[in-house]
Amino acid sequence: MKKQASKKNRMTLILLLAVLLAGLSLLLYPMVADYWNSMHQSQAIASYQETVAEMDDETYETLWQAAEDYNSGLLGNADRFQPTQEEHQRYEELLDVSGSGVMGYVEIPSIDVSLPIYHGTDSSVLNIAVGHLEGSSLPVGGESTHCVLSAHRGLPSARLFTDLDRLKTGDTFTLSVLNRLLTYEIDQILIVKPEEVDTLAIEPGQDLCTLVTCTPYGINSHRLLVQGHRVENTAPKPEIFVPADMVQIDPLVVTPIVAVPMLLVLLIFLLIRYRKRS
Repeated sequence: MKKQASKKNRMTLILLLAVLLAGLSLLLYPMVADYWNSMHQSQAIASYQETVAEMDDETYETLWQAAEDYNSGLLGNADRFQPTQEEHQRYEELLDVSGSGVMGYVEIPSIDVSLPIYHGTDSSVLNIAVGHLEGSSLPVGGESTHCVLSAHRGLPSARLFTDLDRLKTGDTFTLSVLNRLLTYEIDQILIVKPEEVDTLAIEPGQDLCTLVTCTPYGINSHRLLVQGHRVENTAPKPEIFVPADMVQIDPLVVTPIVAVPMLLVLLIFLLIRYRKRS
């Protein structure tokens, strides 16, 4: 009987530890996954910046002109959101300076977002970054252009456009493409059905950019559209010097430091209890 009780206690202990570890894994997964994706997003932006920095002026102008020509071809094209295979292939090559599909990056200071922009809005793109809607204007600005950028929200593995609903009119966001910076001021925030695309139309003489994500949070039956018009770039913020003895502690480091001691305390408690019962 004593052996059976000891075996039962051992199995109970193993089961409790398994449940505890599973719970801890579920607790840490969103943070770890978001950190991992953020790291890769930062690397993609850094790699893009390095590639652009190595380009000469002639290459800049050639790439920029090709993008402007593409945008001009969208005017009056009723089927621009249903491109042919040939049109799609041409689109994939535009602004792709490194062959990775990155055409630039978007920054939204008020919600601390900095994400690379890829061609297209396939799930493989939207799960990790921002996608440019093919058929909308490429992000090079200019009169009679309307660029549309989309990303998911509410993913456990990445924040992306999760906080897009916190934006308000008057806020600004920027697009960095090649060696140029484009600033947009938000003037309209709408919630529409997926099939309502009239607000994505190109308006003659206007330079617009719309950020798109799903809403309501977790239901995703509608689309949240945050539209901005082009404004003058503001002066860049001065770099803030951080002394060597001041460091920012990453949540990914803090969480295990807090969780592991708690796990050890619980483990010791269970072991003591197990020994007493044995």
